[in-house]
Amino acid sequence: MKSLRYVSLLLSGLLILSSPFLEITTGVTPGFGEELKHNGKRLTGETTMTEKDKLTEDEGRYLLSVARNTIEEKIFNRKDKGQPDAKKSDKFVERRGTFVTLTKGKNLRGCIGHIIPQESLIDGIRENAINAAFRDPRFPPLTKEEWDRVKIEISILTDPKPLSYSGADDLLSKLRPNIDGVIIKKGFYQSTFLPQVWEQLPKKEEFLAHLCLKAGLAADEWKKGGLDVLTYQVQAFEEEGHQ
Repeated sequence: MKSLRYVSLLLSGLLILSSPFLEITTGVTPGFGEELKHNGKRLTGETTMTEKDKLTEDEGRYLLSVARNTIEEKIFNRKDKGQPDAKKSDKFVERRGTFVTLTKGKNLRGCIGHIIPQESLIDGIRENAINAAFRDPRFPPLTKEEWDRVKIEISILTDPKPLSYSGADDLLSKLRPNIDGVIIKKGFYQSTFLPQVWEQLPKKEEFLAHLCLKAGLAADEWKKGGLDVLTYQVQAFEEEGHQ
């Protein structure tokens, strides 16, 4: 079932949907790396993502509008916004991992995404916008009455890469808080935190302990060896002025 490929995001970062695929939760707080503001939208992107992988402000704003229009089409049962134009950027047709996060006030209202790319960037934003708004199992479907108070954040991911390490101390030395999203895998157990989770768990030991717990492992499993670790980076775009 395709929905098993999705991941929900929780503020505590402790919820994961069971699946044979790689799926995880994250934290919703942005605020790492450089920040730019333009026309009421904020771009947050970490400095290690290559220029080739990064989106421009205009591209980020357009994808935010795609996410908002997609949800509006469903919530108001209308099709007057038209289909998004993938030709606006060559990057929109690339296969990229994406998350869409909805917040209302300071509270999470839904978040679903792919760590591993499943479709083009623009299709992933549309699909994850619908699923975050209406299919996150922790929340009832979004309503018309809530809509004007909902803020959207989209996260664009690089492809995860294996992290080689020789032991617990070496692993700690190679993790980069506020830059790396981290995936851990051991047998059938797996989980991830987006880079935003470092805001909530800034100490590397606590970050790894919570990540292990989320995967269903012991909190100190990362100290024992035999854990596959992958890292990736995120560029996040967030709306302003909707709450």
